Amino acid sequence: MSAPLLSVKDLRVVFSVGGTLSRLRGHVTAIEGVAGVSFDIAKGETFALVGESGSGKTTLARTLNGLQKVASGSIHFDGKDATSMGRAEMKELRRRAPMMFQDPVGSLSPRLDVRALLAEPFRIHGMSDRDLDAEVRRLLTLVGLPVDFASRYPHQLSGGQARRVGVARAVALDPQLIIADEPTAGLDVSVQGEVLNLLNDLRDRLGLSMLIITHNLHVVRQIADRTAVMYLGRFVEMGETEAIFRSPAHPYTAALLSANPEPDPDRVHDRIKLPPEVPSVMARPSGCEFHTRCPFAQDLCRRNAPPLRVNGGHQLTCHFPMNTPAQAGLEQAQ
Repeated sequence: MSAPLLSVKDLRVVFSVGGTLSRLRGHVTAIEGVAGVSFDIAKGETFALVGESGSGKTTLARTLNGLQKVASGSIHFDGKDATSMGRAEMKELRRRAPMMFQDPVGSLSPRLDVRALLAEPFRIHGMSDRDLDAEVRRLLTLVGLPVDFASRYPHQLSGGQARRVGVARAVALDPQLIIADEPTAGLDVSVQGEVLNLLNDLRDRLGLSMLIITHNLHVVRQIADRTAVMYLGRFVEMGETEAIFRSPAHPYTAALLSANPEPDPDRVHDRIKLPPEVPSVMARPSGCEFHTRCPFAQDLCRRNAPPLRVNGGHQLTCHFPMNTPAQAGLEQAQ
Protein backbone atom coordinates (compact mmCIF):
# COMPACT_ATOMS: atom_id res chain seq x y z
CA MET A 1 0.00 0.00 0.00
CA SER A 2 1.34 3.41 -0.97
CA ALA A 3 1.92 6.10 1.65
CA PRO A 4 -1.01 8.50 2.19
CA LEU A 5 -0.86 11.92 0.62
CA LEU A 6 -2.01 13.55 3.88
CA SER A 7 -1.49 12.05 7.33
CA VAL A 8 -2.81 13.72 10.49
CA LYS A 9 -2.01 12.31 13.94
CA ASP A 10 -3.53 13.45 17.26
CA LEU A 11 -3.96 17.02 16.02
CA ARG A 12 -4.91 19.66 18.58
CA VAL A 13 -5.74 23.32 17.99
CA VAL A 14 -6.05 25.62 21.00
CA PHE A 15 -7.55 29.12 21.13
CA SER A 16 -6.94 31.70 23.82
CA VAL A 17 -10.15 33.38 24.98
CA GLY A 18 -10.00 36.79 26.65
CA GLY A 19 -9.39 40.41 25.72
CA THR A 20 -6.38 42.59 26.38
CA LEU A 21 -7.44 43.34 29.96
CA SER A 22 -7.90 39.64 30.70
CA ARG A 23 -4.45 38.91 29.29
CA LEU A 24 -2.89 41.57 31.50
CA ARG A 25 -4.58 40.07 34.54
CA GLY A 26 -3.59 36.54 33.53
CA HIS A 27 -7.22 35.46 33.11
CA VAL A 28 -6.87 33.89 29.67
CA THR A 29 -8.77 30.67 29.02
CA ALA A 30 -7.45 28.09 26.58
CA ILE A 31 -10.03 26.06 24.69
CA GLU A 32 -9.56 23.20 22.23
CA GLY A 33 -11.15 23.85 18.87
CA VAL A 34 -9.76 20.57 17.53
CA ALA A 35 -9.20 17.96 20.21
CA GLY A 36 -6.93 15.17 19.04
CA VAL A 37 -8.07 13.96 15.60
CA SER A 38 -6.23 11.46 13.41
CA PHE A 39 -6.88 10.47 9.80
CA ASP A 40 -5.20 9.84 6.45
CA ILE A 41 -6.18 10.77 2.90
CA ALA A 42 -4.87 8.53 0.14
CA LYS A 43 -3.87 9.72 -3.30
CA GLY A 44 -6.99 10.01 -5.45
CA GLU A 45 -9.34 9.70 -2.45
CA THR A 46 -12.17 12.03 -1.41
CA PHE A 47 -12.51 12.35 2.36
CA ALA A 48 -15.42 14.22 3.97
CA LEU A 49 -15.73 16.01 7.30
CA VAL A 50 -19.33 16.43 8.46
CA GLY A 51 -20.96 17.94 11.52
CA GLU A 52 -23.05 20.86 12.71
CA SER A 53 -21.81 24.44 12.71
CA GLY A 54 -19.19 24.91 15.41
CA SER A 55 -18.04 21.29 15.34
CA GLY A 56 -14.50 22.27 14.33
CA LYS A 57 -14.58 21.30 10.65
CA THR A 58 -13.40 24.61 9.22
CA THR A 59 -10.84 25.10 12.00
CA LEU A 60 -9.35 21.73 11.11
CA ALA A 61 -9.26 22.60 7.39
CA ARG A 62 -7.58 25.95 8.01
CA THR A 63 -5.00 24.25 10.21
CA LEU A 64 -4.12 21.78 7.47
CA ASN A 65 -3.52 24.72 5.12
CA GLY A 66 -1.29 26.55 7.61
CA LEU A 67 -3.87 29.26 8.33
CA GLN A 68 -4.24 28.20 11.97
CA LYS A 69 -1.47 27.34 14.43
CA VAL A 70 -1.05 23.75 15.64
CA ALA A 71 -0.91 23.22 19.42
CA SER A 72 0.28 19.62 19.21
CA GLY A 73 0.18 16.59 16.96
CA SER A 74 1.50 16.18 13.43
CA ILE A 75 0.49 16.93 9.84
CA HIS A 76 2.48 15.25 7.08
CA PHE A 77 1.81 16.17 3.47
CA ASP A 78 3.42 13.92 0.88
CA GLY A 79 5.85 12.73 3.55
CA LYS A 80 6.90 16.20 4.75
CA ASP A 81 6.14 17.62 8.20
CA ALA A 82 3.85 20.61 7.56
CA THR A 83 4.03 21.82 11.17
CA SER A 84 7.72 22.72 10.85
CA MET A 85 7.67 24.31 7.40
CA GLY A 86 9.13 27.76 6.79
CA ARG A 87 7.39 30.48 4.82
CA ALA A 88 8.61 29.33 1.39
CA GLU A 89 7.71 25.68 2.07
CA MET A 90 4.27 26.67 3.36
CA LYS A 91 3.65 28.73 0.22
CA GLU A 92 4.49 25.66 -1.85
CA LEU A 93 2.15 23.55 0.31
CA ARG A 94 -0.69 25.97 -0.38
CA ARG A 95 0.01 25.67 -4.10
CA ARG A 96 -0.21 21.89 -3.87
CA ALA A 97 -3.17 21.89 -1.44
CA PRO A 98 -5.27 25.03 -2.12
CA MET A 99 -8.42 25.84 -0.18
CA MET A 100 -11.82 26.73 -1.62
CA PHE A 101 -13.82 28.94 0.72
CA GLN A 102 -17.55 28.82 1.46
CA ASP A 103 -19.05 31.87 -0.24
CA PRO A 104 -18.77 31.31 -4.01
CA VAL A 105 -19.18 35.01 -4.90
CA GLY A 106 -17.80 36.63 -1.73
CA SER A 107 -14.54 34.69 -1.98
CA LEU A 108 -13.78 36.41 -5.31
CA SER A 109 -12.45 39.98 -5.36
CA PRO A 110 -15.17 42.23 -6.80
CA ARG A 111 -12.51 44.50 -8.34
CA LEU A 112 -11.04 41.80 -10.59
CA ASP A 113 -12.56 40.28 -13.69
CA VAL A 114 -12.48 36.53 -14.25
CA ARG A 115 -9.31 36.73 -16.34
CA ALA A 116 -7.47 38.51 -13.52
CA LEU A 117 -8.91 36.11 -10.93
CA LEU A 118 -7.66 33.07 -12.84
CA ALA A 119 -4.29 34.64 -13.64
CA GLU A 120 -3.73 35.65 -10.00
CA PRO A 121 -2.48 32.24 -8.74
CA PHE A 122 0.23 32.22 -11.44
CA ARG A 123 1.40 35.69 -10.38
CA ILE A 124 1.39 34.85 -6.68
CA HIS A 125 3.56 31.81 -7.29
CA GLY A 126 5.97 33.49 -9.69
CA MET A 127 4.68 31.92 -12.90
CA SER A 128 3.85 35.10 -14.82
CA ASP A 129 6.09 34.00 -17.68
CA ARG A 130 3.38 31.60 -18.82
CA ASP A 131 0.89 32.52 -21.54
CA LEU A 132 -1.77 33.68 -19.08
CA ASP A 133 -4.44 34.19 -21.73
CA ALA A 134 -3.98 30.57 -22.81
CA GLU A 135 -4.08 29.42 -19.17
CA VAL A 136 -7.30 31.33 -18.56
CA ARG A 137 -8.92 29.76 -21.63
CA ARG A 138 -7.75 26.32 -20.50
CA LEU A 139 -9.18 26.74 -17.02
CA LEU A 140 -12.53 28.12 -18.19
CA THR A 141 -12.91 25.20 -20.60
CA LEU A 142 -11.88 22.76 -17.86
CA VAL A 143 -14.71 23.86 -15.57
CA GLY A 144 -17.32 24.17 -18.31
CA LEU A 145 -17.56 27.95 -18.70
CA PRO A 146 -17.46 29.87 -22.02
CA VAL A 147 -14.11 31.53 -22.67
CA ASP A 148 -15.80 34.93 -23.07
CA PHE A 149 -16.58 34.81 -19.33
CA ALA A 150 -13.01 36.03 -18.85
CA SER A 151 -14.26 39.62 -19.15
CA ARG A 152 -17.01 39.26 -16.54
CA TYR A 153 -16.86 40.43 -12.94
CA PRO A 154 -18.07 38.40 -9.92
CA HIS A 155 -21.33 40.36 -9.60
CA GLN A 156 -22.17 39.31 -13.17
CA LEU A 157 -21.95 35.61 -12.29
CA SER A 158 -24.57 33.30 -10.82
CA GLY A 159 -23.66 31.35 -7.70
CA GLY A 160 -22.92 28.24 -9.73
CA GLN A 161 -20.79 30.13 -12.22
CA ALA A 162 -18.85 31.82 -9.41
CA ARG A 163 -18.24 28.42 -7.81
CA ARG A 164 -16.87 27.12 -11.11
CA VAL A 165 -14.46 30.07 -11.21
CA GLY A 166 -13.42 29.15 -7.66
CA VAL A 167 -12.82 25.56 -8.75
CA ALA A 168 -10.77 26.80 -11.72
CA ARG A 169 -8.60 28.89 -9.38
CA ALA A 170 -8.09 25.89 -7.13
CA VAL A 171 -6.88 23.59 -9.92
CA ALA A 172 -4.90 26.25 -11.79
CA LEU A 173 -1.45 25.21 -10.54
CA ASP A 174 -1.79 21.42 -10.79
CA PRO A 175 -2.49 20.71 -7.10
CA GLN A 176 -2.52 17.30 -5.43
CA LEU A 177 -5.20 17.99 -2.81
CA ILE A 178 -8.21 20.31 -2.89
CA ILE A 179 -9.60 21.46 0.48
CA ALA A 180 -13.20 22.50 -0.22
CA ASP A 181 -15.14 24.20 2.59
CA GLU A 182 -18.90 23.82 1.91
CA PRO A 183 -18.47 23.65 -1.89
CA THR A 184 -22.24 23.69 -2.50
CA ALA A 185 -23.20 26.36 0.07
CA GLY A 186 -25.81 28.84 -1.18
CA LEU A 187 -26.49 26.95 -4.41
CA ASP A 188 -29.78 25.57 -5.72
CA VAL A 189 -30.14 21.80 -5.50
CA SER A 190 -29.75 21.30 -9.26
CA VAL A 191 -26.63 23.48 -9.31
CA GLN A 192 -25.23 21.60 -6.33
CA GLY A 193 -25.39 18.40 -8.35
CA GLU A 194 -23.60 20.05 -11.27
CA VAL A 195 -20.78 21.28 -9.02
CA LEU A 196 -20.38 17.86 -7.39
CA ASN A 197 -20.28 16.17 -10.80
CA LEU A 198 -17.60 18.67 -11.85
CA LEU A 199 -15.50 17.94 -8.76
CA ASN A 200 -15.84 14.19 -9.30
CA ASP A 201 -14.85 14.58 -12.94
CA LEU A 202 -11.81 16.72 -12.12
CA ARG A 203 -10.72 14.30 -9.41
CA ASP A 204 -10.69 11.46 -11.94
CA ARG A 205 -9.20 13.46 -14.83
CA LEU A 206 -6.48 15.20 -12.81
CA GLY A 207 -5.75 12.50 -10.24
CA LEU A 208 -6.70 14.76 -7.33
CA SER A 209 -7.36 14.01 -3.69
CA MET A 210 -10.10 16.01 -1.99
CA LEU A 211 -11.09 17.01 1.52
CA ILE A 212 -14.73 18.09 1.58
CA ILE A 213 -16.03 20.01 4.61
CA THR A 214 -19.83 20.11 4.77
CA HIS A 215 -22.96 19.76 6.87
CA ASN A 216 -24.88 18.56 3.81
CA LEU A 217 -24.98 14.77 3.89
CA HIS A 218 -26.30 14.54 0.33
CA VAL A 219 -22.96 16.04 -0.73
CA VAL A 220 -21.10 13.41 1.25
CA ARG A 221 -22.87 10.44 -0.26
CA GLN A 222 -22.40 11.69 -3.82
CA ILE A 223 -18.71 12.48 -3.63
CA ALA A 224 -16.88 10.99 -0.61
CA ASP A 225 -15.10 7.65 -0.35
CA ARG A 226 -14.77 7.92 3.43
CA THR A 227 -16.40 10.18 5.99
CA ALA A 228 -15.55 11.44 9.47
CA VAL A 229 -18.32 12.79 11.71
CA MET A 230 -17.13 15.60 13.99
CA TYR A 231 -18.60 16.83 17.28
CA LEU A 232 -17.05 19.44 19.58
CA GLY A 233 -13.70 19.14 17.83
CA ARG A 234 -13.48 15.34 17.98
CA PHE A 235 -14.27 12.51 15.58
CA VAL A 236 -17.14 10.37 16.89
CA GLU A 237 -17.35 8.09 13.85
CA MET A 238 -15.22 7.48 10.78
CA GLY A 239 -15.44 4.91 8.03
CA GLU A 240 -16.46 4.18 4.46
CA THR A 241 -19.24 6.53 3.41
CA GLU A 242 -21.65 3.89 2.15
CA ALA A 243 -21.23 1.81 5.32
CA ILE A 244 -22.00 4.85 7.48
CA PHE A 245 -25.09 5.71 5.45
CA ARG A 246 -26.27 2.12 5.41
CA SER A 247 -25.79 1.51 9.13
CA PRO A 248 -24.72 4.50 11.25
CA ALA A 249 -23.22 3.37 14.54
CA HIS A 250 -23.06 6.59 16.57
CA PRO A 251 -26.35 8.23 17.71
CA TYR A 252 -25.08 11.62 16.50
CA THR A 253 -24.44 10.22 13.01
CA ALA A 254 -27.86 8.57 13.01
CA ALA A 255 -29.48 11.86 14.04
CA LEU A 256 -27.74 13.80 11.26
CA LEU A 257 -28.82 11.20 8.71
CA SER A 258 -32.39 11.11 9.98
CA ALA A 259 -32.66 14.86 9.42
CA ASN A 260 -32.11 14.32 5.69
CA PRO A 261 -35.21 14.39 3.47
CA GLU A 262 -36.09 10.86 2.37
CA PRO A 263 -36.62 10.64 -1.43
CA ASP A 264 -38.55 7.33 -1.18
CA PRO A 265 -42.13 8.12 0.00
CA ASP A 266 -42.75 4.44 0.85
CA ARG A 267 -39.76 4.18 3.17
CA VAL A 268 -40.37 4.61 6.89
CA HIS A 269 -38.37 7.58 8.13
CA ASP A 270 -37.81 7.79 11.88
CA ARG A 271 -36.50 11.21 12.81
CA ILE A 272 -34.08 11.44 15.75
CA LYS A 273 -34.59 14.92 17.12
CA LEU A 274 -31.68 16.46 19.01
CA PRO A 275 -31.95 19.31 21.51
CA PRO A 276 -30.81 22.43 19.64
CA GLU A 277 -28.43 23.62 22.36
CA VAL A 278 -24.91 22.48 21.42
CA PRO A 279 -22.54 22.55 24.44
CA SER A 280 -19.70 25.03 24.36
CA VAL A 281 -16.12 23.82 24.01
CA MET A 282 -15.42 26.19 26.91
CA ALA A 283 -17.50 23.92 29.17
CA ARG A 284 -17.25 20.44 27.75
CA PRO A 285 -19.69 17.91 29.28
CA SER A 286 -18.23 15.15 31.43
CA GLY A 287 -17.96 11.58 30.17
CA CYS A 288 -19.26 11.24 26.63
CA GLU A 289 -19.54 14.83 25.41
CA PHE A 290 -22.62 13.97 23.37
CA HIS A 291 -24.59 12.65 26.37
CA THR A 292 -26.40 15.98 26.98
CA ARG A 293 -28.17 15.59 23.62
CA CYS A 294 -28.21 11.82 23.15
CA PRO A 295 -31.63 10.13 23.43
CA PHE A 296 -29.96 6.92 24.59
CA ALA A 297 -27.59 8.31 27.24
CA GLN A 298 -27.08 6.26 30.42
CA ASP A 299 -25.24 6.92 33.69
CA LEU A 300 -22.11 5.33 32.17
CA CYS A 301 -22.19 7.92 29.39
CA ARG A 302 -22.35 10.77 31.89
CA ARG A 303 -19.44 9.42 33.94
CA ASN A 304 -16.94 7.96 31.50
CA ALA A 305 -15.63 9.00 28.10
CA PRO A 306 -16.22 6.14 25.64
CA PRO A 307 -13.17 4.23 24.39
CA LEU A 308 -12.19 4.23 20.73
CA ARG A 309 -13.66 1.17 19.01
CA VAL A 310 -11.92 0.03 15.85
CA ASN A 311 -13.42 -2.58 13.53
CA GLY A 312 -11.40 -2.82 10.32
CA GLY A 313 -11.49 0.64 8.77
CA HIS A 314 -14.42 1.78 10.93
CA GLN A 315 -13.76 3.86 14.07
CA LEU A 316 -16.27 4.85 16.71
CA THR A 317 -16.48 6.41 20.18
CA CYS A 318 -19.73 5.31 21.83
CA HIS A 319 -20.64 3.12 24.83
CA PHE A 320 -23.85 1.90 23.17
CA PRO A 321 -23.40 1.83 19.37
CA MET A 322 -26.47 1.79 17.15
CA ASN A 323 -27.64 -1.42 15.51
CA THR A 324 -26.25 -3.65 18.27
CA PRO A 325 -27.98 -5.91 20.82
CA ALA A 326 -27.04 -3.48 23.61
CA GLN A 327 -28.64 -0.56 21.76
CA ALA A 328 -31.75 -2.59 20.96
CA GLY A 329 -32.15 -3.32 24.66
CA LEU A 330 -31.93 0.39 25.49
CA GLU A 331 -34.55 1.28 22.89
CA GLN A 332 -36.95 -1.36 24.23
CA ALA A 333 -36.42 -0.15 27.78
CA GLN A 334 -37.25 3.40 26.73
